Amino acid sequence: MADSVPNETQSPLSALAQVEAQINEIILGKSAEIRLAMSCLLAGGHLLLEDLPGVGKTTMARAMAVSLGLTTQRIQFTSDLLPSDLTGVSIYQRENGRFEFQPGPIFTHLVLADEINRGTPKTQSALLEAMAEAQVTVDGVSHTLPQPFFVIATQNPVEQSGTFELPESQLDRFLMSIRLGYPSASAERELLAGPERREMLEQRSSLISRELLQQAQKQAQSLRANDALLDYVIALVSATRSDSKIRVGLSPRAARGLLQAARCHASLALRKFTLPEDVQSVFVAVARHRLVLAPECRESATQVAQTIMESVPAI
Repeated sequence: MADSVPNETQSPLSALAQVEAQINEIILGKSAEIRLAMSCLLAGGHLLLEDLPGVGKTTMARAMAVSLGLTTQRIQFTSDLLPSDLTGVSIYQRENGRFEFQPGPIFTHLVLADEINRGTPKTQSALLEAMAEAQVTVDGVSHTLPQPFFVIATQNPVEQSGTFELPESQLDRFLMSIRLGYPSASAERELLAGPERREMLEQRSSLISRELLQQAQKQAQSLRANDALLDYVIALVSATRSDSKIRVGLSPRAARGLLQAARCHASLALRKFTLPEDVQSVFVAVARHRLVLAPECRESATQVAQTIMESVPAI
């Protein structure tokens, strides 16, 4: 990979615009999904990429890590992966007669949890504390994770063999869930005619420093949102709690995440205020993996979330 040369004189958001442009050069025809992923990062959340194998989930995660200049670890989830394989272990040192903690691969800025639903529920739960508190506890001692800390987990469809459905408590730790889907015909043609994505990644470098990224996060998360916008967010969340198709609607944590994601989406558009359109752009990604549908519902969570968004008028 080329040496990273982030420009410290840039404003945080203009640097992020360059990051987004570079990711779009690698992942073709998915600008809306990339904007959502960048909004998730800015909001300090974690991202779940759900889709079929081979559509670019892992490549997208790697492109973000390279472009943002973050240390990264890829963890391949399998049925025999243990929680300690993620968090690390305490090893007895004869020289000083003490146990010393050896950090696991989760101690990095960007964790790529590949095929997370191929791990057992016990191993999946090892991520819970890390994602919620940015720390892990081993043998009663808490260890702080590096900042920023961002988990991108990929998930194959649950109907595929060898997968375990993520529990609701785990899903709620992901701010967004997005699907890349198949590329358009023109994007796939360009993909086939162009270089390998792995080669492109090796030729790309970081475009923003860690300090500038954290500044961008603070700016985006404090973007102005007026009372009317707050009422709109509340109306959307309330609609998920009263819809007959939904058994469990969005929680207050999800409502706060929705507002933060909308603020960050507006920041990436280089606006100093948040619009209802920003809320609408992120709503399905924030809501669909959290909704627990009623047994008689024949629609997908994505369809239900989309219907709710279209039925609630913007204030």
